[in-house]
Amino acid sequence: MAGHSHWARIKHKKAVVDKRRGKLWSKLARHIIMAAKSGGGNPSENLSLRYAIDRARAANMPNDTIDRAIKRGTGDMEGVTYQEIVYEGYAPGGVAVMVEALTDNVNRTAPEIRNIFEKNGGNLGSTNCVAWQFKKKGVIIVSDVSEEELMEAALEAGAEDVQPDGDVFEVLTDPSSFEPVREALTARKLNIQNAELSMISDVRVPLEAEAADRVMKMIDALEDNDDVQEVHTNMEVK
Repeated sequence: MAGHSHWARIKHKKAVVDKRRGKLWSKLARHIIMAAKSGGGNPSENLSLRYAIDRARAANMPNDTIDRAIKRGTGDMEGVTYQEIVYEGYAPGGVAVMVEALTDNVNRTAPEIRNIFEKNGGNLGSTNCVAWQFKKKGVIIVSDVSEEELMEAALEAGAEDVQPDGDVFEVLTDPSSFEPVREALTARKLNIQNAELSMISDVRVPLEAEAADRVMKMIDALEDNDDVQEVHTNMEVK
């Protein structure tokens, strides 16, 4: 289902984190604000907030910055009001793209996203033009383990599937099983490289390296936009 590009995408994103650390913290703070706003400021009772805080800490965001974002979300501190928007369209090669954004000005963000699509050979579509093919899944990347050992541990904990992805494995879960599976793999001291909730498509579009590079260029441009939180595609690199 996840194809052989998810781990490559994660590694690519990690490679540019240092260049964009200030921008990354801003994006993560927005995510914390929205999670706290919708579910409260207690991470033990608000799983979305817990995930948002985990991601922020993984990016070395200072605790006081995290605390301020939570307080803005709960209304204990004044701050900007953000709106969640999903943009959908196609990248070169017919690759489906979903863009999750948090913006304080839709009239600014929409034309910026459209411009990025068009400049990179894609086109922005209407609501649900590609969303129908994506489902939210937990994706846990594990390395330095045998497929047999990982399969036993993951499926026993409630995972849906385990797939090889180059020199690592992808463990796929239902969102409700994501945390129990991650905790079970952590308890076994397995080497978890990355763990996140993502939108995964059942319909894969295989691309050769050159075509995939064009799509990655568009993804980079989208992720460089201050309002963009996540970019999901159904690209699979051959």
